[in-house]
Amino acid sequence: MTTPEPFGSRLRRAMDERGPLCVGIDPHASLLADWGLSDDIAGLERFTYTVVEALADRVAVLKPQSAFFERFGSRGVAVLERAVADSRAAGALVLMDAKRGDIGSTMAAYAATYLDPASPLFSDAVTVSPYLGYGSLRPALDLARESGTGVFVLALTSNPEGAEVQHAVRADGSSVAATMLDHLRAENAGAEPMGSYGAVVGATLSDSLAAAGADLAINGPLLAPGIGAQGATAADLPKVFGAAVRDVVPNVSRGVLRHGPDTAALRESAARFAAEVREAVAG
Repeated sequence: MTTPEPFGSRLRRAMDERGPLCVGIDPHASLLADWGLSDDIAGLERFTYTVVEALADRVAVLKPQSAFFERFGSRGVAVLERAVADSRAAGALVLMDAKRGDIGSTMAAYAATYLDPASPLFSDAVTVSPYLGYGSLRPALDLARESGTGVFVLALTSNPEGAEVQHAVRADGSSVAATMLDHLRAENAGAEPMGSYGAVVGATLSDSLAAAGADLAINGPLLAPGIGAQGATAADLPKVFGAAVRDVVPNVSRGVLRHGPDTAALRESAARFAAEVREAVAG
């Protein structure tokens, strides 16, 4: 049996070819309303398939937020299944933003949902929460290695409440966030051109990274929410991420999605963000 190409290699190639950008697919009620759509399955379908059609053949990563589909029940999940399949068929990598976290067989089931090629929701990577202990993620980490997929672990999130857990100091003097990054660095050791185990680190956190004692050089991707509507810009990335900036996958959601349902405007906005990031990283 052929060993699948690792996610880290596929991600590096996609960012080099299409630009270093991840666009969220977040069909929340207010955004549906902004598009003039109803907050129901019809609106969900129109929104989702418009974004996929506009962007899946040109951006490196699309990141559907599963909760916005799950709230419509089985019909919403069916829309998500098609969006994942269509996005991957058009060449985009799909990062499922599910933020799953549990122990034992339950974590294994979550991992199989998103990282098993036989699953209807099979994605290229998934976000996970490590706050039942990093070791609780082992089923997802192992399946990712086996299936050539990726895992993004919440490490330093952009929400202000995150600091009470992520900046907490352990008995050895290291912060919880730094510990998560250390674990990921070990997972990615020796991987080329980049490991498949990433961290979620907010692009708005330049003032708090030092406080958390965070070494962001994990030889893996750094998903960076906060560009656009949350206030961060592409020009901020070198200051926030330093030497690890080339491994950053900036995430933009509202900054691009607000231009819908005009397909051309969605494409233009995504292209502009990607160009700004490429210039900032190259500089």
